[in-house]
Amino acid sequence: MKRIIATTLLLGASLFAVDGYKVYQETCKACHVEMISVAETMKQMKTLKAPPMVEVSHQLKRTIIIKGAKADDEEIHRFATIAFIKNYLQSPSIDYFMCNPGAVDRFGVMPAQSHLSEEERQAVAEWIYDRYEDVEFK
Repeated sequence: MKRIIATTLLLGASLFAVDGYKVYQETCKACHVEMISVAETMKQMKTLKAPPMVEVSHQLKRTIIIKGAKADDEEIHRFATIAFIKNYLQSPSIDYFMCNPGAVDRFGVMPAQSHLSEEERQAVAEWIYDRYEDVEFK
């Protein structure tokens, strides 16, 4: 009986989980291309509305450094990067801009995504980090 209740609770919770990719598609995709090469980005630069999401993820992972953490402590880095993305979505600022310096000149700072709930920001931040695991912008 306990197993049935636990299974039911887990299933119910997963039905209400927010899908980060869905949040990306509904909110971010209008400006951020999901996957594109550097060469193709250069060709399309005049028509792009924002940096490609693969480049955003790459730059954040490269730029966010956790002092005192072991170089191989991926969980701490993942947690800090996701927290940064969540905060930036709600309150973007030139002070915290981490993309290529030319990107701010070309695109400016993105508008706040304050319409997103805490759960949606968490889900899309996790998706941005995990989607591009071991994927380089080249």
